[in-house]
Amino acid sequence: MTITLITGANKGIGFETAKQLLALGHVVYIGARDVERGEKAAAELGARFVRLDVTDDASVRDALATIGSAEGRLDVLVNNAGVLGDGVLDGPTALRAFDTNAVGIVRVTEAALPLLRNSANPTVVTVSSSAGSFWAVTNPDRPEFNLPLALYSASKSAATMLTVQYAKAHPGIKFNAVEPGTTATDLTAAFGIGRAPEESAGVVVRLATLAADGPTGTFQDENGEVPW
Repeated sequence: MTITLITGANKGIGFETAKQLLALGHVVYIGARDVERGEKAAAELGARFVRLDVTDDASVRDALATIGSAEGRLDVLVNNAGVLGDGVLDGPTALRAFDTNAVGIVRVTEAALPLLRNSANPTVVTVSSSAGSFWAVTNPDRPEFNLPLALYSASKSAATMLTVQYAKAHPGIKFNAVEPGTTATDLTAAFGIGRAPEESAGVVVRLATLAADGPTGTFQDENGEVPW
């Protein structure tokens, strides 16, 4: 059985990714900071729940310790938790956006590395965004060109760079970042845009189920590698 942890998985793309990986036979741990919502999502899917707040070191350590005690390894980590960071552009908002979207990746990945090393095919997928691509946001033909989300874009750029650096530092583990596509979730509700979460989850699932000789250190969407 493939042991998988997905952060921020009680709704949206994370929830649909969990659903699809469960259908493929994975043992899926849903990580969520809200216990009630997380347990409800896990029960609905037939997944397992661990309380995991990516902005809290102790919460992250405890969640990975729980998985380690139960499974002894982790095969797939999906760094999915994220915030939009919209509203007032100030220091506290910036700190929250980066703490969740970038620092959270470091917390969870560092805690997961010992368990990932016990896997025969360790894989890490980070849900990033082409809103963090210099190429996309400077291209008038791209929708990201007019996206007024400075903190989201900057923190997702950091998430993609972390992916590349982790891939270089740990060649025995596959690290890839993904642009899942514009999706109708809580994050995009104010914009009234996006496709069904299950469609975008399929892009995440593809990278979460790579063979042992699959690519690493890439940033991809459903069409392949994305310039950034």
